[in-house]
Amino acid sequence: MKSLASIILFLATFVAVVSAHGALLFPTPRGGYRTKGYNGRVHAFLGYRDKVHSLTYPCGGFPPVPPTPMRAGQRIDVRFAVPKMPDRDFNKQPKKPSSGKQMEQARHGGGFCEFSLSYDNGKTFYTIARYSRTCPDAYYLWPVRIPPRAPSCTRKGQCLFVWTWTAHILDQFYMNCADITLRGSSKPNLKRVPIQMFDFRSKLLKKQPQLRITAADGDGGKTKAGPGPNPNEIRMNLKNQLPPLPKFKKH
Repeated sequence: MKSLASIILFLATFVAVVSAHGALLFPTPRGGYRTKGYNGRVHAFLGYRDKVHSLTYPCGGFPPVPPTPMRAGQRIDVRFAVPKMPDRDFNKQPKKPSSGKQMEQARHGGGFCEFSLSYDNGKTFYTIARYSRTCPDAYYLWPVRIPPRAPSCTRKGQCLFVWTWTAHILDQFYMNCADITLRGSSKPNLKRVPIQMFDFRSKLLKKQPQLRITAADGDGGKTKAGPGPNPNEIRMNLKNQLPPLPKFKKH
């Protein structure tokens, strides 16, 4: 039987690792809030493991969840959540307080976020939006437009809306996947732009092309809210024009 001390140490380690980081709130990801598989580990980075769960590529190894319906050309206002978010803010987008205490986010200095679609359960990806330096942040909406000529996808467990994040301060790579159904264009034509893969855990992404880096450029905010999404990147993403890749610190 495990000792009380070992149990307490395990729980403390688990809380320290997974309780502070942001995760997708909308669309609902695998392993996310209000899903049957929610256990808090959706907040952890790929490669994290404990005695219960290992976050594997792709999608952290979580099972599929009920899909979020989307359509070609639709604007998706992506939301993030953190464990210390007040209950009222799960249903209503929180506003950044002008003064006083903010909710803790462990934003790791911001970093680089990409949003993509996958039609084969995370084997390949089509990048559709990027936000650099200030992403993620639960105090803001992050607009993404589904390309107007995106193909349809209705195959159960295969159609994904994916968020990936490379942190600024720590060498960690995060990935959340939301199951979706996509009502696509009658004349589909979606250019494949792969997501940027960053393998900080040696063989974790061994079958995927990747860059060897130590961090993404960020805004430096460790726990406090940042300035939000760059207005120019919002405009480009809503026009389905991918913003340029940011600077990375390479090995």
